[in-house]
Amino acid sequence: LTSLSGVLMDYGQQMQRGFELGLEYATNGTMAVAGRPIEVIWEDTTTVPEVARERAIVLLDEDQVDILVGPTSSADAFAILGLAEEYQKVLMLEPAAADFLTSGVSNRYVFRSARNTAQDSNAMAAVMINNVPNAKVSVLAPDSAFGRAYVTPFVAALEEKGGSVLTQEFPPADATDFTPYIQRIINSDPDYVFVIWAGANNPWRQLSEMGVLENFRVSTGAPEIAALRTMFELEGQSGFTVYYNEVAQNPVNDWLVKEHTARYDMVPDIFTSGGMAAAMAIVTALEKTDGDTDAEALIQTLRGMEFDSPTGKRWFRPEDHQAQQSLFEIKFVTKEGYDHIVPELVRVIPAEEVSDPVQTTHAR
Repeated sequence: LTSLSGVLMDYGQQMQRGFELGLEYATNGTMAVAGRPIEVIWEDTTTVPEVARERAIVLLDEDQVDILVGPTSSADAFAILGLAEEYQKVLMLEPAAADFLTSGVSNRYVFRSARNTAQDSNAMAAVMINNVPNAKVSVLAPDSAFGRAYVTPFVAALEEKGGSVLTQEFPPADATDFTPYIQRIINSDPDYVFVIWAGANNPWRQLSEMGVLENFRVSTGAPEIAALRTMFELEGQSGFTVYYNEVAQNPVNDWLVKEHTARYDMVPDIFTSGGMAAAMAIVTALEKTDGDTDAEALIQTLRGMEFDSPTGKRWFRPEDHQAQQSLFEIKFVTKEGYDHIVPELVRVIPAEEVSDPVQTTHAR
């Protein structure tokens, strides 16, 4: 289940390509595990929760699938969580990132191979504290569920690591003039400005014009390549990334970059990496169960299971089934021949610095 149309179509298509490549890699091209061929059935959620639920029911009722994977949107994911329990089938979340999906609203059939927003927040706080101990930070984020879902765990993560938040500014998500919000941030005189934004109406130009990018440390998460094309003003600034094709350095990613470039004439992106990780987790589990797709066998196998991915080793935390993984501290640089700002690796942020608190424990 993924967004093959709608506002998140690009993310869904990335995930689809990554998942198919991941199955190929993990099965050595056989597309089978323990003598059982793998059949993949794709359904488009259209990035509408009601549609996601309808399509999931078709997969479970009519197609009799063994495992559900996806979706792209956290709202779509929330709409189908209960179906996993109702039908007693494992749901592998990827790339839906809202941290509540593996908290109290979840159930024992739900696993997430992706990172979540709380882990993103921990990574960002780790970058800041690693460079400025006890950093004082001001935040600029859209006044939306997306923006506040990032800010709330970031504040907790920063304070836990010894930092503090001076001001939180929430312009409307469709804002085009950020002047009063940016001015209040300037007046707060922070060590860091943390910017969370998604969309074409981004604040980077105005942050540059008002001197913030010249006079303050500014950090953000490195998004997909399309968004990196709008962020040249960030040259020299720091941040973190979940994945960038040149940052992850391991044999799995080497294979992914080579094969994806050969087949699609472009490098893989963030959600391509995530789709591949989900496929590799599923194949790893099926190898361990000798092809048994019974949900109870899979649950017991997946809990605590380590699996490989384009960003390195990951493992499912037994208590809440959230994947634990490393993320990457990066610096934004310009490179000749690139049509976007480039995330350059500074250090691997170990999983221990990224890990979010356990919020629920599923019954064994």
